[in-house]
Amino acid sequence: MGYAIGVDVGGTFTDVVLSGTSGAISVAKCLSTHYDPIAGIVSGVTRVLGDRDPAQVTRVVHATTLATNAVLERKGARVAFVTTRGFRAAVPLGRYARVEEDRYDLRFTPPPPPVAPGDCFEVVERVSARGAVLTPLDPGSVRRVAAAIAARGIGSAAVCLLHAYANPAHERQVAEILRETVPDVVTSSEVWPEIREYERATTTIMSAYIGPLMASYLSRLRERLAEIGIRAPVHVMESSGGVISAELAARRAVATIESGPAAGVLAAAGAGFADAISFDMGGTTAKTCVVRGGRPEITHEFHVGGKGSFGGRRAGTGVPIKTPAIDLAEVGAGGGSVAWLDPAGALRVGPRSAGSSPGPACYGLGGSEPTVTDANLVLGYLSSASIPLSPPLADKALDRLASPLGVSRAEAAYAVHEIVSASMASAVHVVTVQRGIDPRGFALVAFGGAGPMHAARIAERFGIGTVVVPAHCGVASAAGLLSGALSTERVLSRLDAPDPEALFTSLAADAAADLDLDLAAPGVRVLRSVDVRFRGQSHDLTVAWSADRATLESRFFRRYAEVYGITQRGEIELVSYRIRVTTPPGAAPPDGALADDALAGGALASDASQPTPAPPGAGAARSRAAEPGATRTASTGTRRAYFPECGGYTEVPVHTRQTLARAGGTAPGPAIIEDPESTTVVPPAWTATLTPAHAIHLTRRTTP
Repeated sequence: MGYAIGVDVGGTFTDVVLSGTSGAISVAKCLSTHYDPIAGIVSGVTRVLGDRDPAQVTRVVHATTLATNAVLERKGARVAFVTTRGFRAAVPLGRYARVEEDRYDLRFTPPPPPVAPGDCFEVVERVSARGAVLTPLDPGSVRRVAAAIAARGIGSAAVCLLHAYANPAHERQVAEILRETVPDVVTSSEVWPEIREYERATTTIMSAYIGPLMASYLSRLRERLAEIGIRAPVHVMESSGGVISAELAARRAVATIESGPAAGVLAAAGAGFADAISFDMGGTTAKTCVVRGGRPEITHEFHVGGKGSFGGRRAGTGVPIKTPAIDLAEVGAGGGSVAWLDPAGALRVGPRSAGSSPGPACYGLGGSEPTVTDANLVLGYLSSASIPLSPPLADKALDRLASPLGVSRAEAAYAVHEIVSASMASAVHVVTVQRGIDPRGFALVAFGGAGPMHAARIAERFGIGTVVVPAHCGVASAAGLLSGALSTERVLSRLDAPDPEALFTSLAADAAADLDLDLAAPGVRVLRSVDVRFRGQSHDLTVAWSADRATLESRFFRRYAEVYGITQRGEIELVSYRIRVTTPPGAAPPDGALADDALAGGALASDASQPTPAPPGAGAARSRAAEPGATRTASTGTRRAYFPECGGYTEVPVHTRQTLARAGGTAPGPAIIEDPESTTVVPPAWTATLTPAHAIHLTRRTTP
């Protein structure tokens, strides 16, 4: 018997899922411990293990926001930037695009650069865009830079020499000299050897910035897991949805910046709809992504640390990162988002969140400000959750809004619900309408602790007629981790390389070495793609590789029409060559195992539950010895919930997936369906249907 564990650390909750080859499943959901994320992980892992033998855990897969938080909070290592003579000012000068709130600000001050001007250094060398050495490297200049870096007490260096993607020899020599005195040295040719000097520089800098932090964190995580008896390999979800070893994640930390949100999209991609919109709403943020043909959209450049604009991150307001990432739009809207009144008396929701400490007022942990969770409790959409909820505290918090607004408590609560839904709809708009995609032909796949409560209302705004709530919706990201294939990607820029086959072979060998794989082993897949552009243009699009030029052109023209909405023909050129090597995960759960567990498992009471293993022959069902405070039960019956279409509060049926199955599997709205770790709201004009895989499908009975 072997077990795999998926761990997703969010802003409010840490989710842990354990799956075994026999179908045994355990789920834990506990408050995140921001002072030490590993403490929350160990707590959750201990709970899902129960009395199982920790030595039987064969794999731990982790999604972490550590890298993202380090960039946003500017808590990474101090970095020295080393580049070619004459280009030291490129990073301090940077670039910035003013968004709406900056456009007419006469006192506008751009954000500080990722590296202070005084920490930027030059070495004597020069390589052409074709890789020819124009000026040999001067080792003396490198030693002088190394001495200056050491004198400043800087322990991390990012080396990005001009056109090093075409010829990395000088970068390697510089790194060798710097490593004599600088503990951590990262080169652009190791991290991401692709054209565009500024983007390659910032990508290398960010890897050097968060690399020491990531290496220390993963080392401590392995040590803490070993203390409880788990000595299995630790893998980390990368931004593009693949899984890499902890060692590779430490060396190439920049690949994990979007680690956290990626896992949930994989879960949405496996929901059974080829065309879907992933909608993940947790405690602090909501994230959306388009899945087409069963595959999530991938971008090869994204921005971190910048300002949001209509649900996305506006290019030019943050630091550009040139690594593959699932193409997400994100807004600061979650269950813990605080509702407040601006100076003009208008109601606002977010982006500030109560997080896990002190949390929403109804948590009873010291918070007093009204949040989305408090509003949903007042509206009757919630009754209990992963921790005890206090209706009187929620009432008191919402009264702080209702009184100044001159409305009833219920009206104030519904206004909060509507505003946060509109905010999250902006993220859906970014990944669909704003990109020329009609969302009406897509299914909205909702998950996260709060997503299913808002999904139908968001779908109504876009004319979407189908909402899917997976059986493991509250811990979908942690479950998605276990479906991620062990994979990595390599890229190399070569303008119209004369021998693409040799390039692909070399890249595949490097990628296989990263994963310690044999390319000839069963199950190993090698995917080839290439970046193509019209000759004379600056930007390119990635398409699947074909040695046949006509086929390649056809694929590029079709992709160009999809992205830009116009049909164009012309001479093309190849810019960069990409390889992705994947192998199936070592301990994936059987199909439906987690869904069966969510249906049959009773009270999956997150941080207050202690799961025990399923007895032989019992399938996924098992008992749970709840600690004090575990309040989520398989409650049924009716309760009062607020629906404007019904004139306000009305008695609505409350189901669990178990009772819904016994009632024939269908529930017309208005209704509430409670899961151990989430709640689905079925508004009027919608019908909920339980599928054989124990997912809930919401469909509209009438057209808008």
